[in-house]
Amino acid sequence: MKTILQKISIFIVFLMLAGILLSARASAGFEICGTCQVQTDTGAAGTVKSLDYGYVNNTYLSLRDLAALLKDTEKAFSAEITNNAVSLTPGGVYTPVGTENAPWESEDNPDLSLRRNEFEVGGQKVFYHTMIMKMPSGEYDCYMMTTDMAMLFDMEITASDTGQLLINTQEPFRVSPDVLEEAGYFYGVNGVLAGDAATGEVYYRYQADEPYPIASTSKLMTCLLAMEAVSSGQIAPEESVVISDAVELLASSSDGVVPLKAGEQITVQELLIGLLLPSSNECALCLAETIAGSEEAFVQRMNQKAQELGLSQAVFYNSHGLPSYSKDPVSAKRQNRMSAEDMFRLASYLLKVYPQVKDITSLKEAKLQSLDLEVRNSNPLLYNLSGVTGLKTGTTNKAGACLVTSLSADDKTTEHDLIVVVLGTEDSMERGRVSGLLARYALQVFHGEAEASGTGTAGRSESTQGLPVHAEAAVGRIIRSAVRQD
Repeated sequence: MKTILQKISIFIVFLMLAGILLSARASAGFEICGTCQVQTDTGAAGTVKSLDYGYVNNTYLSLRDLAALLKDTEKAFSAEITNNAVSLTPGGVYTPVGTENAPWESEDNPDLSLRRNEFEVGGQKVFYHTMIMKMPSGEYDCYMMTTDMAMLFDMEITASDTGQLLINTQEPFRVSPDVLEEAGYFYGVNGVLAGDAATGEVYYRYQADEPYPIASTSKLMTCLLAMEAVSSGQIAPEESVVISDAVELLASSSDGVVPLKAGEQITVQELLIGLLLPSSNECALCLAETIAGSEEAFVQRMNQKAQELGLSQAVFYNSHGLPSYSKDPVSAKRQNRMSAEDMFRLASYLLKVYPQVKDITSLKEAKLQSLDLEVRNSNPLLYNLSGVTGLKTGTTNKAGACLVTSLSADDKTTEHDLIVVVLGTEDSMERGRVSGLLARYALQVFHGEAEASGTGTAGRSESTQGLPVHAEAAVGRIIRSAVRQD
């Protein structure tokens, strides 16, 4: 028995030591240093330092090395990089620090973290996840994913058969969802869809007819019912409502966003802003109670409206999209769900009937006067791509990271709302990247610069075939057309 215990003890110690050694190895190799050869269409070529973050081929490139290579091209830029901030000036003259386009100065793998550092381009804030590291020379360098660089500088970056990166500064960034799908790019995503809300045309879809949890993108249905209540005269934007105990309870929970207190008052307009910008769960609940008397009654309206709109895969359990537990002794954990096609229909209808919702969703930040509180929009594409007008983010463990994006596009006759639905990415970083790629693709298809991969329409009804189905929306569209013509 003593011998057995000794063997077990030795085995446990061995496992502990092995775990420590493996952890040390994993930590040391988490950022894999490397280099790649890059050539531009101007003939400039050089070595660009790279980092494979966490996984092989998950490659991030040196911003300083790229700046040095592009200095005599149309994509030239100057760069200022500190320990937590990056500032780029397009067209600026880059000042070398002496380490550009050279191999790594150290053979040790750096211990870096990928995070959303402060980032400005031409004085405007953008949102990209980057790694910033201090070099032995004392200067800082920034590492960005190749895809983000291509989107940021709007240039074509391709790989040759030998693995060399080719940068064509004369060609704008192009997206082919079919190629991305073939390469397995969307395998880590629940469902996506890109299309034109005005016509119902679908440009691309992937697993778009399967229902998935949708987290806080559920709030688009809450917003729609709130807009209907305003339109019918049931409530008014400037009307003040009293905050309930249930709303305060949710606000004070770990899922609270806006500090609402029972007995205090807040306007309907502020509730809509809180609902759509910082994705306030308590604002959603407060609207539900104000409109229907209780959240249970409001959820019935949500599901009824889903049926009216033909959202065949939609099921709602609450007004905000958080996990909902049943009252059974063995409680079921449920979440609002919908397919990407259903979400496209919902967003299209909302934008056609109540286009004024974009007056809120296009805001980067706003102030809730009743609370003297500044809130910020959680949609990263508002900062990274011009023409983005909304709409809604959402995240839970089960749903993953979701984003419904709307973009304004003009065909010189009418204004169109393009919509990109992305459900269930691994994290907010990937949510922004997938949405950014498909948003650019949607714009390219709309302007005739790319072919649509998806065909047909996503469940258009005769009453919504590209035309406003509400008088207020029709008047708004006429006014916008008149302003453009003027």
